[in-house]
Amino acid sequence: MTGAPSLAACLHSLRAVIFDTDGVITDSAPVHAAAWKGAFDACLAAVGGQRPFDPVDDYLRYVDGRARQDGAAAFLRSRGLDLPPGEPDDAPGTDTVCAVAARKEELFSESLRARPIATWPGTVRLLHALRHHGVPCAAVSASRHATELLSAAEVYPLFGAVVDGNEANRLRLPGKPDPALFVEAARRLGVPPRDAAVVEDALAGVEAGRRGGFGLVVGVDRTAGPYSATALRRRGADVVVTDPGELLRSGEGG
Repeated sequence: MTGAPSLAACLHSLRAVIFDTDGVITDSAPVHAAAWKGAFDACLAAVGGQRPFDPVDDYLRYVDGRARQDGAAAFLRSRGLDLPPGEPDDAPGTDTVCAVAARKEELFSESLRARPIATWPGTVRLLHALRHHGVPCAAVSASRHATELLSAAEVYPLFGAVVDGNEANRLRLPGKPDPALFVEAARRLGVPPRDAAVVEDALAGVEAGRRGGFGLVVGVDRTAGPYSATALRRRGADVVVTDPGELLRSGEGG
C-alpha cells in the first residue's frame, strides 16, 4: 500500500519547518507587486522624469519580504527620493513614506476583495507530509493579511504558529533581513533555530534565515529573472528549489 510521500534527506535531521507566506504558501506575490506598482508609479509621476516601478526586478530587489514602510523607503531611496517618513496613520498618497505604504495597502486590500488568492499545490502537499511525519510547521510574513489569507485558503490549521505583520507590530519585531520573525516562530514551536528549516522566496528572507542560525535555509526560485537561484544562494540558501514540493520523495511511506 502506498503511504504518504517521504521527506527529502535535507529535512531528516530537523524538528520543525518555518514557511514564508507570500510566494511560498500563497500565490500572492504578484498581487503585492501590482499594488506596489500602483502606489509607486503615482509617486514617481508626481516628481516626473522617472521610469515606472518594475513589478519583477524592483519588487524582488527592494520590497519583497520586507515590512511595508521598510520596502517603500528602500525603493524610494533607490530613485533618489528622500520623502519624510510620515506617521503610521497617514492617509494614502505620495507625500510621505507612510502615505505611499498606505496607498499600497489600500490597493492590495481592494484586490483581495475582488478575487481570492490561491495556494501553491506543492507547498500544500509538503505541509500535509510534514504533518504526517510529525514535523510541526509555522508561517511567517511581514504582511498583516497573512493570517487572513491562510484562513481563507483553508491551510491555517496546518500551522502550529503564525507570526504575521500584526504580531510583528505588536511585539515590535524588526523586519527582514533581521531574523526576528523566524526566531519568534521557532520559539513558539519550542524548537531552537539550529533544529529548524526556513523556506523562503525573498532575498531578504533567505538572508534572515542565514543570520538567524537556522539549520537549513531553502530558497524558492519561482522566477527566471536575474534574482534567481544564484542570488538566493549568495544570500545564504543551502538548497534552492523551484517549488517546495520538490522536498518530497514519492514512494512507499516511511
